[in-house]
Amino acid sequence: MTPAVTKAIRSRWLAILTHAGLWILLYLALTGLRGKPPVMHEADGTSAPPQRIVPVGKAELLLDRANWPQLTPATNTDNPFFTKHFIPPPAPPPPAPTTRKIELTYLGFYTSDGSKKQLIVKLADELLVRPLGTKLTANLYAADATVLSLTLTNSTPQTNLLQLNVKKELEVPIQ
Repeated sequence: MTPAVTKAIRSRWLAILTHAGLWILLYLALTGLRGKPPVMHEADGTSAPPQRIVPVGKAELLLDRANWPQLTPATNTDNPFFTKHFIPPPAPPPPAPTTRKIELTYLGFYTSDGSKKQLIVKLADELLVRPLGTKLTANLYAADATVLSLTLTNSTPQTNLLQLNVKKELEVPIQ
């Protein structure tokens, strides 16, 4: 502080004026400051009218992810706090399927005089009538047929046995 301010604070006149001002304030407070006290009364017990209920059905639209901007900034900005170093590369797409599943149902066979057995096989919703030993689907051949079962083989030494009127799901290569 400057010496003039320090001298004014330490002077007797400031102490006397402050002392006299406090005595005047005390006198006025005790005499009521020439005013009347505020009117005090008990509060009413009524409550505010109920408010309308908030429509929460539309809140789902506010929280939908499509309405919010993307959280990752563009990579060509000057933001030093974003990097793609820690983001793993996207997974490669799964390889294309090489096989498909088909449903086969053996419905029986018939023979006519002097010809091979004619097999009746239901392939999904299609009815096939083929002679024994011919190709039924992509790589399935009818090897043997009895009254109760049909034996199918493929180009590899794998055999499948179809029971009469029983659906069987088989995997065949896609052509």
